[in-house]
Amino acid sequence: MQITVYLFAAHREAVGAPALTVTVPARVTAGEVWDLIAARHPALRRLAPPTAVAVNDTVHPSTHPLVDGDRVALLAPVSGGGTGGDATDAEATNRGARAGAAILTLVREPIAVDALLDGVRHPGAGAVILFLGTVREHSRGRHVDHLEYEAYESLARSEMARIAQHAVDRWGVWIAMTHRLGTLAIGEISVAIAVAAPHRRDAFEAGRFAIDTLKQTVPIWKKEFWAGGAEWIGQEEPSPSPSHEP
Repeated sequence: MQITVYLFAAHREAVGAPALTVTVPARVTAGEVWDLIAARHPALRRLAPPTAVAVNDTVHPSTHPLVDGDRVALLAPVSGGGTGGDATDAEATNRGARAGAAILTLVREPIAVDALLDGVRHPGAGAVILFLGTVREHSRGRHVDHLEYEAYESLARSEMARIAQHAVDRWGVWIAMTHRLGTLAIGEISVAIAVAAPHRRDAFEAGRFAIDTLKQTVPIWKKEFWAGGAEWIGQEEPSPSPSHEP
């Protein structure tokens, strides 16, 4: 049977293409696709394997059986680390963002901070907090020239909605999240999160949960560029094979 395999960040660069059409044996599982692809593209063996696999835009366990025509995305490790804690709680199911999640976007232009703040302000808000992630000029002992961000956009949006819904359900907040993609210069805003709540403690806790979980679970990858080199952050060393169990 035939499947289409999508690759991102360092994996994409290693094979020289963002997608491959591959013939695989019947009854192959999602977790077996990496080994099949790596056998044909040995350069992948020098990279950390995917931490999760999405089939038709939904993350599945490694044991998920594939069928003919499936679209399989191998999700390379992201720069923020592994699985997020509270984001996997049953109460934060992927029901989409309701009224409390005002803005959930991926953009390629400068982030409009005022629009995020306006999106969460409401008469019942006694506290409004704003988190901005910005591009710094030094990282891991190197002088950074600029960054490049790439995303699996459909899954990134649904994961951002899941994070926002959890924050709405748990803390009763209004929340807006925007992440920038493409090339960013030093000092530019890469991610912005605004949260409004009746009380400041809920606003701060929801905001910290949102950024920590976004950095760990949303499929957005960061590449650092410096004089004479570049590297996808989070993919430097091999890590365990896919084992994501939603």
